[in-house]
Amino acid sequence: MAQEQSDFQAGDAAETPVLIRHTQDGRRVEVIGRFLCLDGRRETDALVDVRQHPNRMAIWQAAPEATHMAGRIPLTREEAARAQAALDAARAVYEASPMAISERIRHAADDILRLRIDE
Repeated sequence: MAQEQSDFQAGDAAETPVLIRHTQDGRRVEVIGRFLCLDGRRETDALVDVRQHPNRMAIWQAAPEATHMAGRIPLTREEAARAQAALDAARAVYEASPMAISERIRHAADDILRLRIDE
């Protein structure tokens, strides 16, 4: 019973929205679970450094203070750090969950079967 309760609390904490900022038009940019969301809708699950983005020149012209992109949302260094910390925490909770463990086992079994079929 205590294990079930701690699993519920850990999962609940991972789903608690972490506000990153508001856009100019008032929409909320927040991390919900393993995703960065714009106004409650999933935008991305990973941040991209603007220096590595293929459209970096246009991004810097539109948002010169941006250091990272979250889907189509430019983020400053501080916002990106908060978002990445929240994404990492949610990912750690998910990776330890029974659902994630069974998913990894299923993928491993599929890979083994695929190898046997190819032989």
